[in-house]
Amino acid sequence: MVVSTWEMTRYNAYRWRCELSLTKKIALAVGMACIIGLAAQIRFYFPWTPVPITAQTFAVLLAGVLLGRWWGGTSVAIYAGLGAAGLPWFAGWAGGAGYLAGPTGGYIVGFILAALFIGHFTDKYVKTRSFLGMLGVMLFANLVLIYIPGLLQLNLWLSLVKGEAIGFYQVLVMGALPFIAGDVVKIVAAAATARVITPRQPYNRAAETSSKRTDIG
Repeated sequence: MVVSTWEMTRYNAYRWRCELSLTKKIALAVGMACIIGLAAQIRFYFPWTPVPITAQTFAVLLAGVLLGRWWGGTSVAIYAGLGAAGLPWFAGWAGGAGYLAGPTGGYIVGFILAALFIGHFTDKYVKTRSFLGMLGVMLFANLVLIYIPGLLQLNLWLSLVKGEAIGFYQVLVMGALPFIAGDVVKIVAAAATARVITPRQPYNRAAETSSKRTDIG
């Protein structure tokens, strides 16, 4: 009885966020952007890299789950756009377009891609909502969609601003390798959270298997 009640609660919450008006979806996206901004303030720096460890990766991964296709990515885009416009909610209460042009700007671009990717799979494929399914999607989103643009911009920033021509391994040491263990912990936590809060039943025309086509609004 308790299990069926919880499953119905999850389904109703999922249906509610899918059926919200445009105005309310925008409001939720702005609220999620605020959460990402707060999470960015939980940070730690290694002495050899300008890239900090932050809690915002966890918030970004859940943005796609909580807001779904398009809107998870929209929330991160709002975070990036308002931050670039001067709102001081990047790491260290920083703001301005110069931050996005700095060593960590590529990771923020990757955050948008990751949230869009996770939201798409969460809404489209019911089987993705298992723990292992979410774990796989989030690992790809984090280690590929976030790291690749992050490392590319970090390397470009080091070359153009710092005048340092460094090799591929050195870029990995500065922008990826020290963060993988912590990111895996955040990914596991986010996947477990997603498993608890997402329903197992398809809504609208969500595919029950990855071979079926769907079109959730």
